[in-house]
Amino acid sequence: MKGKETRTLDRDDVLAAAEGLVKRHGPRALTMRGLAAELGTAVTSIYWHVGNRESLLDALVERTLADLGEIRPTGRTPARRIVSVASALRRLLLDRPHLVAMVHERGLTERMFLPAQRALVHEVHGAGLRGVRAADAVRAVQVHVVGHVLVERNRERAPVQRPGEEELWTAEAAERDGALARALAAPLDQEALFTTSVTALVTGLVGPGS
Repeated sequence: MKGKETRTLDRDDVLAAAEGLVKRHGPRALTMRGLAAELGTAVTSIYWHVGNRESLLDALVERTLADLGEIRPTGRTPARRIVSVASALRRLLLDRPHLVAMVHERGLTERMFLPAQRALVHEVHGAGLRGVRAADAVRAVQVHVVGHVLVERNRERAPVQRPGEEELWTAEAAERDGALARALAAPLDQEALFTTSVTALVTGLVGPGS
């Protein structure tokens, strides 16, 4: 009879598995026994690598902060680079709702957003903005991202709407604009809407050719 197989783990393996559990099911699903079962190892091995559950949660928060610090602008103009930072921040927040909530609960929200803010500062400086105008631009973009993410998450959790938009938006409701009615009745493309809205915001703040 073969002996029970053992798996060689390191701290990154444990944190990655814990992050996956939290992403899928939230922090309450993260138990040391559940994590050990996920990894196919003993509970004592988990404690060896990350300490107790509170230490594990702290490590996950730090890992999330590090991930959010990896935003790198792309594009040939400051305006496009600002939009790229906003888009990357939106995606990171959407992909990590439970982890972001953990960061917030630990009073580290401002620290979490600092890397994205610094990237935005660099780009608004490149667009020629300074002082209060630059600060307003950075904050406007950040608030737009966070607000859009909150709306997206709320729509995902909302019950099925009856009647839905496809029933409510008729040509009459759209002031006889049939194309508008059809567009508003169609399923909402959140990513396309975000890109359109943040591009309009950034263009208004720094100009299209900045």
